[in-house]
Formats: sequence, structure tokens, C-alpha cells
Amino acid sequence: MKFLRRLLILILTFILLINITTIAKYIFPMKYKDYIDMYANEYKLDPYFVAAVIKTESKFKKDATSKKNAQGLMQITPETGKWVAEKMGTKDFNIDNLKDPETNIKMGCWYLNNLKEEFDGNMDLVLAAYNGGRGNVQKWLKDAQHSKDGESLHYIPFKETDKYVKKVKVIYNIYRFLYKS
Repeated sequence: MKFLRRLLILILTFILLINITTIAKYIFPMKYKDYIDMYANEYKLDPYFVAAVIKTESKFKKDATSKKNAQGLMQITPETGKWVAEKMGTKDFNIDNLKDPETNIKMGCWYLNNLKEEFDGNMDLVLAAYNGGRGNVQKWLKDAQHSKDGESLHYIPFKETDKYVKKVKVIYNIYRFLYKS
């Protein structure tokens, strides 16, 4: 009986190890890959970074809506959506467009790139601004309690934003591991 139990555990462990990547890809899908690749490339972003933001924001649910009314895959608020559409020169923008995966990914990538340019490519600051607001990040950078050099943050006062930055970075590394050829 002990032998059979050990054999079963060994077989199950072997099967699990063989299928770990398949299981991980199920947990960390790369849905909307064509849109992610296209707009990540257009806006000079790492597609795995974009996928990590989407996974963190909406778990790839295109109809996701937050308590703050952020919408779609990349959880863009109506106010940010209007602002981004205006900056992008989109004339026929409607809030309902945020539920469209292609539109949401395009606008989200544009916005991430806009933040990337503002924060000189510091992706931690980009993530903090995407979640906690660019104005807050600018304020924190000027405060010695949060930034020693005015260029990076050693302390993020919003717990949600601090957790968000760390979570996206972990998920980004998982996506790179799973999908990078």
C-alpha cells in the first residue's frame, strides 16, 4: 500500500512537472496577443509589460468595470479615456469604446507610453502613475519622505499603489518566462 501511494505521488508529480507550463499559461493567458503586440510595438512598450498590466487590472476581462468606473481590459476611467482620445486626435470617442479590446489596448498603450516619456522610462514610476495618478507621483518625487533623488521613489504612500507596482512587476516576469521564445 505504501509503495502504491509513493508511486502515485511520483507519477502525479511527474505529470505536473510536464504540464506546469501549460497550467501556468492557463493561469497567465496571453489573450488579445495581436493587439498587444501591435500597440506595444507602436508605442515602444514591452508586450509582456502590457500583458502584465492587463492581467493585473482586469484579468483579461474585456467588460470589467471597477468601483471607480474604470473600464475594459486596461481599466481606463472615462475621464482618462476622454483625455487620451483628445490627445490621440480621436474625434468620435464614446465611453462605450473602452469596452472594445482593441480600442482599450491602444489607448492604454498610448497612455503608458505618455507616462514612460514623462518619467524618463522609469517603469516603476509609470506603474505608480498609472495606478495612483501622475500628479501624486510628481508630488512624491518632490518629497524627501518618498524620494531621495527626485527621480525614483523609495516609499509609495498609497498601499494600493505600492502593492500594484510590485504585483505588475512579478506578473511581468512570469509573462517573460512563459512566452519569451
